[in-house]
Amino acid sequence: MADKTINTKKCFKIVMIVYAVLFVIGIIMTVVFGPKLDINFSGGTKISYSYTGEIAENDFKDTVATALDKEFTVGKNTSLAGDVNSYVITLAGKNSISAETQENITLALEEKFADNEIELYDSTSISPTIAGTFFIKSLVAVLITAVLVIIYVGIRFRKIGGVSAAITAFCALILDLLVAFFICVIFRLPIDMNFMAVVLTILGYSLNDTIVIYDRVRENKRLHPELSVGENMDLSVSSTLVRNIVTTVTTVCAVLTIVVVSEVFGLTSLRSFAIPMAFGLVSGCFSSLFVSGPLWVIYKERKAK
Repeated sequence: MADKTINTKKCFKIVMIVYAVLFVIGIIMTVVFGPKLDINFSGGTKISYSYTGEIAENDFKDTVATALDKEFTVGKNTSLAGDVNSYVITLAGKNSISAETQENITLALEEKFADNEIELYDSTSISPTIAGTFFIKSLVAVLITAVLVIIYVGIRFRKIGGVSAAITAFCALILDLLVAFFICVIFRLPIDMNFMAVVLTILGYSLNDTIVIYDRVRENKRLHPELSVGENMDLSVSSTLVRNIVTTVTTVCAVLTIVVVSEVFGLTSLRSFAIPMAFGLVSGCFSSLFVSGPLWVIYKERKAK
């Protein structure tokens, strides 16, 4: 049986090295550049201008700079139908602008791109105080979800040490969420409502994979009582490996399709959802297979000594 099973402890060491490398890069990027918070979380102003024809991003940005003396970023958007092209001007934090300044920007753009039928498409402003409150509420929602996950796993797998199973599953979830966060930092993607959707989705997928493994551990404990905790985990992971990987690959392929569509049409909102989602799903697969299980085995073996 041993020849046909995976040594999860060895895999655990390899996977943790990969996580460590990614986290070091992510921490460096976070310290140097910082996370790119959306105005929903940092406060600020977003102004969208629709246009026809072609407008180079640098030309658009230079024109805005003539009427705006604050730090800003510019992003290009295209509707899924391809009938509306727009540029989005973002001023984060306290860099909000007055109605007069916004009017000056509009006049400058209309004068520069008179042949492109440019016009104000949308304008949104959020105060830093409201954004901070919204950010805290989002974190509380994620925390409540995580606590419910721990309680559920603890109750469902109480026959194999529910509390320890829940804690190790939670550790794996933390790794998955850190991966999604650092991917956003590395690829300079905004931390926005899409990211919160990614977080909750990854929690669900990763937990599902972990539950499949713990279910198999519980079954193998009944069928093969002679196996040690480590042997049971190796057998359980080996028997669920193909299923978990195939499921993850199928889902990631669908998400990568969204990435391709977002790149072709310039849909930044889809990009900020699909890229961290893809990496988070892959992380969820490997953390369920080679992190939560081996951590649980290490805990049980040390407790038995």
